[in-house]
Amino acid sequence: MSQVRRALCALSVICVCWCAAGCGEGQQTPAKPAVKARLHRAIAAHAGTTWRAAFSPDGRLLATCAPDKTVKLWGVPDGVLVRTLTHPEGVTNLAFSPDGRHLASGSYDGAVRIWNLHDGSLARTLAGHEGTVWSVAFSPDGERVASGGEDKSVRLWGAADGAPLRTLTGHTLNVWFVAFSPDGRWLASGGFDHTAKLWRADTGELVRTLEGHTEAVVELAFSHDSRLLATGGDDSAVRLWRVADGGLAHTLTGGSEHVYAVAFSPDGRWLASGSREKGSLGTLWKQVAGSGPSGWGQSLRLWRVADGALQQSLDEHPGDVHSVAFSPDGRWLATGGEDESVRLWSLETPTP
Repeated sequence: MSQVRRALCALSVICVCWCAAGCGEGQQTPAKPAVKARLHRAIAAHAGTTWRAAFSPDGRLLATCAPDKTVKLWGVPDGVLVRTLTHPEGVTNLAFSPDGRHLASGSYDGAVRIWNLHDGSLARTLAGHEGTVWSVAFSPDGERVASGGEDKSVRLWGAADGAPLRTLTGHTLNVWFVAFSPDGRWLASGGFDHTAKLWRADTGELVRTLEGHTEAVVELAFSHDSRLLATGGDDSAVRLWRVADGGLAHTLTGGSEHVYAVAFSPDGRWLASGSREKGSLGTLWKQVAGSGPSGWGQSLRLWRVADGALQQSLDEHPGDVHSVAFSPDGRWLATGGEDESVRLWSLETPTP
C-alpha cells in the first residue's frame, strides 16, 4: 500500500504543477473573438523543424525552410509542392522580393542566396557573414537585402548585383532577426543581447535601442502603417513599441515560455504569435519520463492590436510554433513548427 500511496502522491503533484503552470495566474482569458482561425490544411513539409514560412506578394505561393537544407514552395490554398530549392547546409530564414520574382534565403554556411523563382535557378550568393545567417529581408523597393547573423552584425547588400553596401554594428551577441518597415524608412534588428534596435534604412544610423526584454529578442515585425514594431522574445512576452518615440504600447503575455514568431495582419488590426508553452503536458512528460512529445499547449495565439486583448488560442500544432505569416489579402495564416509541418488556416474577420 505504501508504494501505491507514493505513486498517487506523485501523480497529484504532477497534476497540481501542470495546472499551476498552464492554467493559473498569468493566463489571459480570450475576449469574445473578433477574428477566428480555422485549420484548412496541414502539410508534412520538412525533415526537421519548419523555421520560417512566408507568402509570396500575390499570395499564390507559400515558402518554407528547415534544417533539412531545403526551401520548399507550396501552392495556396491546395498545398501542392511546386518546387524545392536545395542548400548545402540547413536553411534558417527566407524572404520574397516585393515583385515576387526572387527569393532570398539564409543558411548555416554563412551565405545569403538569391533565387530566380521562375525556374528555381540560383541568381547569386552573398558571402561575408562569419557564422550562421539567421535572418534575411528585402527592402520595400526591392533594391537592398538585409541580413543578420551569428557574427553580431547586420549587413546590407545590393539586391541586383549582391554588392556589400554597409555593415551595421551595435549588437553584442547574435542578431536573430531583421525587418524593413513598409514605408522604407527603418530597419529593425533583434538580438540575443535582449535588445531590438532601430536603424535608418538609408544611412544605417542607429536611431534607438529598445530595452525591456529580459531574454533574447527572437523575432520582430512592423505594422503595415510602420507605426508599431512587435517583438517576441525568450522571456515569454510580446511587446508592441511605438516607432516614433520608442515607447511601449502594450505587453502581451498569456502562458508562453518562449515567443518565437510574431506577425501583423495586413489591415494592422490583429497580431499572431507562435511560441513554446509553459507547463504543457509534453514538457511535463519530459520532466517526469525523460522523453516524449514536445508540447501540446496552445502555441498559436491571435491578439487584437488596439488593446492587446487575446482573441484566440490554438493547440493544433503538437509542439513549438516557430513561424507565423499572414497572406497579403488577410484570408490565410500560415504557421510552421517543431512538428516538421506547415499549417494553413482560414481567417474569419468582421468587416471594419
